[in-house]
Amino acid sequence: MSDLQRSFSRDPMLQTQLHLKILERGCDKSSIEYSRMKTDILVVGAGFAGAVMAERFASRGRSVLVIDKRPHIGGNAFDQFDSAGVLVHQYGPHIFHTNASHVEAYLSRFTEWRKYEHRVLSSVGGSLYPMPINRETINRLYDLSLDEDGVATFLEGVREKRMPIRNSEDLVLNNVGRDLCDKFFRNYTRKQWGLDLSELSPAVAGRIPVRTNDDDRYFTDTFQNMPADGYTRMFERMLDHPNIRVELETDFRDIRHKVAAEKIFYCGPLDAYFDFCYGKLPYRSLSFRHQHLPHVGQHQPVGTINYPNDYEYTRITEFKHLTGQVHAGTSIVYEYPETHGEPYYPVPTTENQALYQSYKKLADAESSTFFIGRLAEYRYYNMDQVVAAALLLSGKLLN
Repeated sequence: MSDLQRSFSRDPMLQTQLHLKILERGCDKSSIEYSRMKTDILVVGAGFAGAVMAERFASRGRSVLVIDKRPHIGGNAFDQFDSAGVLVHQYGPHIFHTNASHVEAYLSRFTEWRKYEHRVLSSVGGSLYPMPINRETINRLYDLSLDEDGVATFLEGVREKRMPIRNSEDLVLNNVGRDLCDKFFRNYTRKQWGLDLSELSPAVAGRIPVRTNDDDRYFTDTFQNMPADGYTRMFERMLDHPNIRVELETDFRDIRHKVAAEKIFYCGPLDAYFDFCYGKLPYRSLSFRHQHLPHVGQHQPVGTINYPNDYEYTRITEFKHLTGQVHAGTSIVYEYPETHGEPYYPVPTTENQALYQSYKKLADAESSTFFIGRLAEYRYYNMDQVVAAALLLSGKLLN
């Protein structure tokens, strides 16, 4: 029985507790004498990038101070039990998947795993269709009975050949044609990014494959699992080291000149580090509306349902699919994209990439500060990619 399952049997209303002595909440922040603090390593951000860097250097005998402006560790992967006792992802669904065996092996030191393959349906015209588009999607949508070769021929017939591929619209039209583009991609993209497909890098739409078979899994990676006791518990174990000190609700701007560190690993927004000297890098934000449904065993047939054409939200996720938790009720979250708020997704346009390059030149000139993670590198990273990048950087610096 996992820690997560045991916690349910003890107390269904149990909230996630931070067990580390370094995370004592009774600490009076005003009493911390940062001006006298020396540490080998300062890590700014307690998400995947920061936690990996902290653990790697601490395990090699270095003193590490980890700070985060939020009141918890885990970054956007933070999960906790809601008031009804259902484990939820506070910042939307985080599905772990990877083809990198060394990433899986590293994280397996801090968690056991629960097998989980994520499935997504898209609501179009009042019906639910598999997403990414596959054979079933096309056959049901157009009332056909095509085999794999037939689907390939169908797609070849409807695609609008675009060369070169300059943006996401070119990519989608080149792959599936206009009707499928307008039904599944165009409006979802407008909601998610606040931009048309034609205004976004091909990399945005390129993340979603098109299949001619019946594979309805959202990801096809070799390793698809969820931390058995949740992400927060995994992060606790990563940071539970005598050489690591964690200070939450601590802003880098308030202490950057008060801590003497041999190296700084900065995982926050790149433009903020340089006081927005070239202007702000655009990010897309999200707001989340969590809801518990008592006495509802299952709200939807799969973990996530996309709503590309209806409503202001983009998708609804039901967490019990992800965690496997048994509970009389269920908890869901609605996601609403926003222009302002916490930075979640770098907006991949040509102009924004040029602005990022200006900041990157400043970052490259820093001698003892290293920039790592989605915000610091202004790129859309999957969780496993962040871990891989952190392992690569720490390996180079520690060898």
